[in-house]
Amino acid sequence: MSMRIALGHIDTYDDRTAAFARQLGLTSVQLHAPSNLPSDAGYWTYPDLRALQDRCARDGLTIEGLENVPAAHFDKIQRGAAGRDEQIENYQRTIRNMARAGIFLLGYHFITTYVWRTDMRAVGRGGARVTAFDLADVGAGNALASYKLTPSEPIEPPITAEQMWANYQYFLDAVLPVAEEAGVRLALHPDDPPVDAPLGGAARIFITPAALKEGHRRANGSPAWGLNLCLGTVSEMDGHRSVDEVIDFFGRANAISYVHFRDVNGTVPAFTECFLGEGNLDPAAVMARLASVGFDGFIIDDHTPAMTDDLDTWGDTSSAAYCSRGRAHAIGYLQGILTACGRMRAGRES
Repeated sequence: MSMRIALGHIDTYDDRTAAFARQLGLTSVQLHAPSNLPSDAGYWTYPDLRALQDRCARDGLTIEGLENVPAAHFDKIQRGAAGRDEQIENYQRTIRNMARAGIFLLGYHFITTYVWRTDMRAVGRGGARVTAFDLADVGAGNALASYKLTPSEPIEPPITAEQMWANYQYFLDAVLPVAEEAGVRLALHPDDPPVDAPLGGAARIFITPAALKEGHRRANGSPAWGLNLCLGTVSEMDGHRSVDEVIDFFGRANAISYVHFRDVNGTVPAFTECFLGEGNLDPAAVMARLASVGFDGFIIDDHTPAMTDDLDTWGDTSSAAYCSRGRAHAIGYLQGILTACGRMRAGRES
């Protein structure tokens, strides 16, 4: 296969989502801890996975992969808490059931207190709403917003970076052999924001290109280990320099499983999300670099600004991140770049 755009970050797959994907000319989707998969058992069952696969197929769409099991299936694994072995056994069941259902990619993150921002409705280009982060606001004790989860109380006792690395190694040792046997690839998302400071009482470890390489090293060459290349998070590290380094290393290692394509203005300790083309990165250059290292996976949009009428849909208390107009803009932008890159390659080869 070749590079392609898919509709991602689908929390609930329904007729409306299917229609949106088809209207955008897409043929595949990636689902994020979808509500279509009941979680009461502590793992995803084969009948539920098969039913979801079949429903997408009836709509003319294929499932590229799934991303993030529910937090209640994974939190003890990340924290090294009592009960993690049971969660690991259930995660192994999920992997095997996915393979049986014909789904062979599972994204995950090791961000114990999830994605943090200090402003969920910052003002972007033309009054669009975007998210922002400033570590200085954290130090001032300001309330933090999160896309999914903000602990009401910090984790006690705090989890150090050394403990997080140990918890990650314990997870890899337990699940990679099962994933290899099943033919499922597990794709790691970098820590967002990539700050060398604990947030919510837990250290963050995947915060630099070097740390991502260390995560890869700890997999001991397992073909079941991959990277979910979140360009926005890597751009938050050091802009184009960090993005180029990560693409070059992991692309040549055939370890980029798929891409979250977004960008920010600025780097840690402070940054603001933005429209593609106005941030740290040159999107066309990034796409060309992905092609140059042989990446042939799928790309999804990510954390798009909220545009006019998107805001009217949400109301005053909702947050910027995922919305139809912003997503349509980003996907169309990416489709244009991908088409142009393909034609340039074809021209060079003719």
